[in-house]
Amino acid sequence: MGKLYPELNEEMKRFITEQRIFFVATAPEEGRINISPKGMDTFRCIDNKTVAYLDLTGSGNETAAHLFENGRMTIMFCSFSARPLILRLYGRGRVVRQQDREWQELSRLFNPLPGMRQIIILKIESVQTSCGYGVPMYEFKKERDTLLNWAEKKEKQGIREYWRMNNQISIDGLPTNLLEG
Repeated sequence: MGKLYPELNEEMKRFITEQRIFFVATAPEEGRINISPKGMDTFRCIDNKTVAYLDLTGSGNETAAHLFENGRMTIMFCSFSARPLILRLYGRGRVVRQQDREWQELSRLFNPLPGMRQIIILKIESVQTSCGYGVPMYEFKKERDTLLNWAEKKEKQGIREYWRMNNQISIDGLPTNLLEG
Protein backbone atom coordinates (compact mmCIF):
# COMPACT_ATOMS: atom_id res chain seq x y z
CA MET A 1 0.00 0.00 0.00
CA GLY A 2 1.33 3.42 -0.93
CA LYS A 3 1.98 6.14 1.62
CA LEU A 4 1.81 9.90 1.13
CA TYR A 5 4.21 12.38 2.73
CA PRO A 6 4.32 16.20 2.61
CA GLU A 7 8.07 16.28 1.85
CA LEU A 8 11.23 14.25 1.44
CA ASN A 9 12.97 12.78 4.47
CA GLU A 10 16.62 11.73 4.79
CA GLU A 11 15.92 8.09 3.91
CA MET A 12 14.12 9.13 0.70
CA LYS A 13 16.98 11.45 -0.25
CA ARG A 14 19.47 8.60 0.24
CA PHE A 15 17.31 6.37 -1.97
CA ILE A 16 17.29 9.06 -4.68
CA THR A 17 21.08 9.36 -4.69
CA GLU A 18 21.39 5.59 -5.18
CA GLN A 19 19.26 5.56 -8.35
CA ARG A 20 20.85 5.69 -11.81
CA ILE A 21 17.65 6.61 -13.68
CA PHE A 22 14.54 8.67 -13.03
CA PHE A 23 11.42 9.45 -15.04
CA VAL A 24 9.80 12.85 -15.58
CA ALA A 25 6.11 13.15 -16.47
CA THR A 26 4.32 16.31 -17.62
CA ALA A 27 1.22 17.04 -19.67
CA PRO A 28 -0.32 20.04 -21.38
CA GLU A 29 -3.90 21.04 -20.69
CA GLU A 30 -4.76 19.51 -24.08
CA GLY A 31 -2.51 17.07 -25.88
CA ARG A 32 -0.01 14.33 -25.28
CA ILE A 33 1.31 13.22 -21.89
CA ASN A 34 5.10 13.13 -21.91
CA ILE A 35 7.28 10.73 -19.90
CA SER A 36 11.05 11.11 -20.23
CA PRO A 37 13.74 8.85 -18.78
CA LYS A 38 16.74 10.72 -17.39
CA GLY A 39 20.12 9.51 -16.27
CA MET A 40 23.71 10.52 -15.65
CA ASP A 41 24.58 12.50 -12.55
CA THR A 42 21.95 15.19 -13.18
CA PHE A 43 19.59 15.10 -10.16
CA ARG A 44 19.91 17.08 -6.91
CA CYS A 45 17.84 17.36 -3.74
CA ILE A 46 18.05 21.03 -2.77
CA ASP A 47 15.99 20.66 0.41
CA ASN A 48 13.04 18.56 1.66
CA LYS A 49 10.57 20.41 -0.59
CA THR A 50 12.73 21.27 -3.62
CA VAL A 51 14.60 19.17 -6.17
CA ALA A 52 16.28 20.01 -9.47
CA TYR A 53 17.76 18.29 -12.45
CA LEU A 54 20.10 19.41 -15.18
CA ASP A 55 18.26 19.01 -18.46
CA LEU A 56 20.46 18.08 -21.40
CA THR A 57 19.73 18.80 -25.06
CA GLY A 58 17.41 16.20 -26.53
CA SER A 59 15.24 15.58 -29.55
CA GLY A 60 12.34 17.53 -28.03
CA ASN A 61 11.64 19.92 -25.19
CA GLU A 62 8.20 18.79 -24.06
CA THR A 63 8.85 19.19 -20.33
CA ALA A 64 9.68 22.89 -20.67
CA ALA A 65 6.64 23.58 -22.86
CA HIS A 66 4.30 21.84 -20.42
CA LEU A 67 5.82 23.56 -17.39
CA PHE A 68 5.47 26.99 -19.00
CA GLU A 69 1.83 26.20 -19.70
CA ASN A 70 0.72 24.74 -16.34
CA GLY A 71 3.65 23.71 -14.11
CA ARG A 72 2.35 20.19 -13.31
CA MET A 73 5.08 17.60 -12.98
CA THR A 74 5.75 14.18 -11.45
CA ILE A 75 9.20 12.66 -11.03
CA MET A 76 9.46 8.92 -10.37
CA PHE A 77 12.36 6.91 -9.01
CA CYS A 78 12.16 3.15 -9.18
CA SER A 79 14.50 0.66 -7.58
CA PHE A 80 15.76 -2.09 -9.85
CA SER A 81 17.90 -3.63 -7.09
CA ALA A 82 17.11 -6.12 -4.32
CA ARG A 83 15.31 -3.53 -2.16
CA PRO A 84 12.05 -2.75 -4.03
CA LEU A 85 10.62 0.78 -3.82
CA ILE A 86 8.90 3.32 -6.04
CA LEU A 87 9.14 6.98 -5.04
CA ARG A 88 7.06 9.66 -6.75
CA LEU A 89 7.49 13.40 -6.30
CA TYR A 90 4.42 15.46 -7.19
CA GLY A 91 4.47 19.20 -7.52
CA ARG A 92 4.92 22.32 -9.59
CA GLY A 93 7.90 22.61 -11.86
CA ARG A 94 9.59 25.51 -13.50
CA VAL A 95 12.38 26.02 -15.99
CA VAL A 96 15.59 27.96 -15.38
CA ARG A 97 17.22 28.80 -18.70
CA GLN A 98 20.86 29.76 -19.19
CA GLN A 99 19.90 33.39 -19.74
CA ASP A 100 17.93 33.54 -16.46
CA ARG A 101 19.41 35.26 -13.40
CA GLU A 102 19.26 32.03 -11.32
CA TRP A 103 21.29 29.98 -13.79
CA GLN A 104 24.72 30.91 -12.39
CA GLU A 105 23.89 29.88 -8.84
CA LEU A 106 21.91 26.74 -9.70
CA SER A 107 24.31 25.45 -12.36
CA ARG A 108 27.02 25.20 -9.67
CA LEU A 109 25.06 22.28 -8.17
CA PHE A 110 25.92 20.15 -11.21
CA ASN A 111 29.02 18.97 -13.00
CA PRO A 112 29.16 20.79 -16.35
CA LEU A 113 28.12 18.50 -19.19
CA PRO A 114 28.14 19.04 -22.95
CA GLY A 115 24.69 20.03 -24.19
CA MET A 116 23.42 21.51 -20.91
CA ARG A 117 20.11 23.07 -21.90
CA GLN A 118 18.24 24.21 -18.79
CA ILE A 119 17.60 23.33 -15.16
CA ILE A 120 14.22 22.00 -14.09
CA ILE A 121 13.13 22.81 -10.53
CA LEU A 122 10.29 20.95 -8.78
CA LYS A 123 8.59 22.42 -5.71
CA ILE A 124 7.26 19.31 -4.01
CA GLU A 125 3.60 19.28 -2.97
CA SER A 126 3.57 15.61 -1.95
CA VAL A 127 5.71 12.48 -2.00
CA GLN A 128 4.38 8.96 -2.47
CA THR A 129 6.09 5.66 -1.79
CA SER A 130 4.83 2.32 -3.02
CA CYS A 131 6.15 -1.22 -2.86
CA GLY A 132 7.66 -1.81 -6.30
CA TYR A 133 7.26 -5.57 -5.84
CA GLY A 134 6.31 -6.03 -9.49
CA VAL A 135 9.37 -4.19 -10.85
CA PRO A 136 12.09 -6.53 -12.19
CA MET A 137 15.66 -6.45 -10.95
CA TYR A 138 18.30 -5.09 -13.33
CA GLU A 139 22.01 -4.51 -13.04
CA PHE A 140 23.59 -1.19 -14.00
CA LYS A 141 26.39 -1.62 -16.54
CA LYS A 142 27.45 1.92 -17.44
CA GLU A 143 26.25 5.31 -18.60
CA ARG A 144 25.81 5.82 -22.32
CA ASP A 145 28.17 8.43 -23.72
CA THR A 146 26.32 8.88 -27.02
CA LEU A 147 24.47 12.09 -26.05
CA LEU A 148 27.56 13.71 -24.53
CA ASN A 149 29.71 12.79 -27.55
CA TRP A 150 27.05 14.18 -29.90
CA ALA A 151 26.88 17.47 -27.95
CA GLU A 152 30.68 17.79 -27.79
CA LYS A 153 30.95 17.40 -31.57
CA LYS A 154 28.21 19.99 -32.16
CA GLU A 155 29.96 22.52 -29.90
CA LYS A 156 28.16 25.47 -28.35
CA GLN A 157 27.07 27.21 -31.57
CA GLY A 158 25.88 23.94 -33.11
CA ILE A 159 23.84 23.18 -29.99
CA ARG A 160 22.19 26.63 -30.09
CA GLU A 161 21.32 26.06 -33.76
CA TYR A 162 19.88 22.64 -32.86
CA TRP A 163 17.75 24.31 -30.14
CA ARG A 164 16.55 26.89 -32.66
CA MET A 165 15.56 24.21 -35.16
CA ASN A 166 14.26 21.45 -32.85
CA ASN A 167 13.55 22.67 -29.31
CA GLN A 168 11.35 25.77 -29.72
CA ILE A 169 7.89 24.17 -30.02
CA SER A 170 6.44 21.06 -28.39
CA ILE A 171 4.84 18.30 -30.46
CA ASP A 172 1.47 19.81 -29.47
CA GLY A 173 2.51 23.28 -30.68
CA LEU A 174 3.32 24.87 -27.31
CA PRO A 175 6.28 27.27 -27.00
CA THR A 176 9.26 26.15 -24.90
CA ASN A 177 10.68 29.68 -24.47
CA LEU A 178 14.18 28.18 -24.59
CA LEU A 179 15.81 31.08 -26.43
CA GLU A 180 13.49 33.85 -25.19
CA GLY A 181 14.66 36.74 -23.01
